[in-house]
Amino acid sequence: MREIDADSRATVEFTLTWNSENASHREQLWADPVSFWRDVLVSDLIKELKGKGPGARASAPIPAAHFPAPWEARKRVVVRPVQFQGTDSQGRPLIPRPGRFYPQGLLQGVGGVYPASTSPCRFLGQEGDRLVFDCNHPLAGRDLHLAAEIVALYPSRTERGGRCEDWLERISSDGPGMQARFPGEGGALSAEDTFQRIDERPDSLFYRQPRLVQHLDQAAREEIGRRYAELIRPGSRVLDLMGSWTSHLPDTLELGSLTVLGMNPEELRQNPRATDTLVSDLNLDPRLPFADASFDAVICTASVEYLTQPLAVMAEIRRTLRPGGLLAFAFSNRWFPPKAIRLWTELHEFERLGLVAELFHTVGGFGGITTASRRGLPRPQDDPHQELWYSDPVYMVWGVKA
Repeated sequence: MREIDADSRATVEFTLTWNSENASHREQLWADPVSFWRDVLVSDLIKELKGKGPGARASAPIPAAHFPAPWEARKRVVVRPVQFQGTDSQGRPLIPRPGRFYPQGLLQGVGGVYPASTSPCRFLGQEGDRLVFDCNHPLAGRDLHLAAEIVALYPSRTERGGRCEDWLERISSDGPGMQARFPGEGGALSAEDTFQRIDERPDSLFYRQPRLVQHLDQAAREEIGRRYAELIRPGSRVLDLMGSWTSHLPDTLELGSLTVLGMNPEELRQNPRATDTLVSDLNLDPRLPFADASFDAVICTASVEYLTQPLAVMAEIRRTLRPGGLLAFAFSNRWFPPKAIRLWTELHEFERLGLVAELFHTVGGFGGITTASRRGLPRPQDDPHQELWYSDPVYMVWGVKA
């Protein structure tokens, strides 16, 4: 068996875990290849992994003071309104909302900030007639924990040049931390235009045509199924909310029952695991026609972005779950644009995690709130979208009824 040495190249699954004030968070990144001689790796991980083979695991704490982008007071920036310049998707002047993230390049005349910068800054609110932004890294000031698992080892070979990757920077960049709750963020849910959509015609018109197609690639679907299998106890009574012809549940997970609620009767008839189906438009009537404590778990896959009354639906889910029951949402970065709520289309992918977590916090009655992301998996070879390098990212939020 090959063992890791200073010249090794490997496929590695990195997992970054951290906690915010109201939830726990897990970010996974599939990294291939990782060069042990060229790339930047946490030294404690290298020490633990050397001499071991595929399947080996190692972990190391990353105290906030040792994070490559530590929190700095000087990155709290106060500007005049005229210095924030941006437009929305309709070309209208962008009005910043507290708790939301914006590209730093929208800030004009701020030292060290360049117009092309896409690094995020969080709008904290107003002080008098000035706007206040936090330009620190979204994970700055937080204690982290990084783990690595060796998936595969490649034969050593001579390498000359190539890109040097800093893997802690890679896994912590492009969003992690942006899902952390902002005090008072629930106000964003009550904004007048939050739940508007491009197509406001009755949903029954949009969904009357069966769509017996997969909306996510195979790797993403398998990841969602694997996570559901970890979270749902065998023998559970499960409700698949806003479901279709597949419930993304692995065949190995034995259920007591599976009720699928969706919009298209033909799609529901094609679901091989459903023991009961129901056609219902939750945007028209968010009430669930089930008794209290009817289910052990409720899942919702690639559909939360279409809810126009999510808090009312969440309250109904809480009612129909037994105490200790699970509620889990899974989604990616693909959806039907005409039917997604406006707020969803405006948010960064990791902010969407925060939005869904905010639904749990706002409706109340849930504990153990967790967000998870998995990125970087290779796109399946038989997938039609070979122009994309990576598999569809998977984002999940779950909690347990108190």
